[in-house]
Amino acid sequence: MTAERRSFFATCAPGIEPVLHGEVRELGLARSESQVGGVYFEGTLADARRANLWLRTAVRVLMRVGRFEARDAEELYAGVGAVDWSEYIGSEARLVVDAQSNRSALEHTRFVEQRTKDAIVDQLRTRGGTRPSVDRDDADLGVHVHLFRDRCTLSVDTSGRALHRRGWRRSQGEAPLAETLAAALVLMSGWDRRAPFLDPFCGSGTLAIEAALVATDTAPGLFREFGFERWRGHDARAFEREKQEARSRRSPIGKRTILGTDVDREQLSGARANLAGAELEGAVHFERADAREFAPRAGWNGWVVSNLPYGKRVGGGGDLFELYRAFGDALRERARGFTYGLLVPDEPVQRELRLQRARSESVVNGGIACRFLTGRIDA
Repeated sequence: MTAERRSFFATCAPGIEPVLHGEVRELGLARSESQVGGVYFEGTLADARRANLWLRTAVRVLMRVGRFEARDAEELYAGVGAVDWSEYIGSEARLVVDAQSNRSALEHTRFVEQRTKDAIVDQLRTRGGTRPSVDRDDADLGVHVHLFRDRCTLSVDTSGRALHRRGWRRSQGEAPLAETLAAALVLMSGWDRRAPFLDPFCGSGTLAIEAALVATDTAPGLFREFGFERWRGHDARAFEREKQEARSRRSPIGKRTILGTDVDREQLSGARANLAGAELEGAVHFERADAREFAPRAGWNGWVVSNLPYGKRVGGGGDLFELYRAFGDALRERARGFTYGLLVPDEPVQRELRLQRARSESVVNGGIACRFLTGRIDA
């Protein structure tokens, strides 16, 4: 593939756009712009490889391959057929098409997906004699169709599997955070990457592990493969050099303290397995403790960052109102001077924490409206 300049869109969870935009700028990606649902930028395929390897909060990195009017099925078919799909896959490959439509005559997304697939398959069959197959679980090429007011934006998915699937997870645990959202919370908390980082409701360890990946400058995509690696013309040697450079950047955890605690021994066992999957043994300590009795070690002054339990995702487990009251009391009494970042449901139970002057930001976790509360516990 050529090194021509292209347009990209890195998608993210609602509310995370400013964090992702900061990451994109830090990577030095050109002409970046925060938009609803993600961040636009421009660059080459090498930039797309770098974005997939290093962006912690992006869900996918889409590359635009066409924009055209699609007021009916014929215009859609012609616009899709104008793209040279042999640049990405051969006629024996597998593909998947996803579509979105808003304020457009072509409003039935299943039909849009089918017609888009037909245009790609027909082109490649004409050239190669066989037709690609559809595989929603293990496609060689993902195609995204976005229709807005009869204008079609056609993109290919450079990521393949969603980027929250880092490759290090060995244990799913109960209602875990997506790794991309966990990384966003670490960054949104303002953690300085030196002070102690404590998660009193660590579950399967996602927040603590993502914090350790940040602290050790570990590329979040180092443990997985990407969609672009299956494309024709993929420069495997160049990408291997980029991954090797990323490996060389990893630093030891040093004297940093990252601690995750939970009352559930099974969850803690899964957290340790996940830590091993991320090749970070010793970087995070997991211990059994009750968050209602939260008591940081004397002399510590750091960050408390956690995803508190809430009924829609974790059923049972007693009275959430009592749990929030007790945990809030423990923070105020025993964690004075600490900075906190707490993901809580956008429901009355959050008030039981009774944290003063908290900054509240809207975040969506697994389709559930939440708030991320940040602030400092008065000394």
